[in-house]
Amino acid sequence: MIKPTSFLLEHNPESGIAIITLNRPERLNALTFEVYTELRDTFRSLETAAHIRTIIITGTGKAFCSGGDVHEIIGDLVNSDAKELLEFNQLTCDLVRAIFEYPHPVIGALNGTTAGAGAVIATACDIRIAVPSARIAFLFTKVGLSGADMGAAWLLPRLVGLGRATELLLTGDFISAGEAYRIGLYNRLVANDENVVDAASSLATALTKAPTTALRETKKALHRELSVDFSTALDQEAKLQALLMKHPDFREAYNAFVTKRPPRFS
Repeated sequence: MIKPTSFLLEHNPESGIAIITLNRPERLNALTFEVYTELRDTFRSLETAAHIRTIIITGTGKAFCSGGDVHEIIGDLVNSDAKELLEFNQLTCDLVRAIFEYPHPVIGALNGTTAGAGAVIATACDIRIAVPSARIAFLFTKVGLSGADMGAAWLLPRLVGLGRATELLLTGDFISAGEAYRIGLYNRLVANDENVVDAASSLATALTKAPTTALRETKKALHRELSVDFSTALDQEAKLQALLMKHPDFREAYNAFVTKRPPRFS
């Protein structure tokens, strides 16, 4: 496991949960070149950590993530050549790909303002839980860049629909946490006095107790079926369920129900 310097990484083999905490509160957890690289490598390394079955990503202070650091990234980019610019943008996309392709659930615990690259990182998570102050914006057009950044133009319409995604990506405007919840961008809002990481941990604990193979295959199916027609999806789901009905977890669920005891999934 790598040892990141720009964020905190906690993982408990007994709980099955890893918590990644962006830890530059003085910069609203803005991303640097090192943060992008270390986050990507951390998600990739956790793919092979058999004891981790859910990841929570959050931030310290009053922001989840404010996007790329103006001084440590933007200042360098305006003086970079075409090759360097492409390599940087491929790195940012690789981070989103690593989050999206992580085989187990990823929960974004949005502790505050979520903007720019931070908004795309949150969107790449499977589930987003937010505090009431967690306003969100895809700021890219505000700085003369395309709103289609880091996969936002692919991810966002699948969560909120093409019309709302178009508005958010064209304007780059902030919307409130309440509005993000209303349109389906956020899954849950916590109460003002509730710790968002605690709420995310409760959900993560429930997910780690569920059949791991069932969750993994469900996530894979959700991603795969975004690009197939309905008939193909039905065919794929029938074949998948037939396979899982031969998995020990399915028999264990049946035996637990019959004997009136909690299931013990593999």
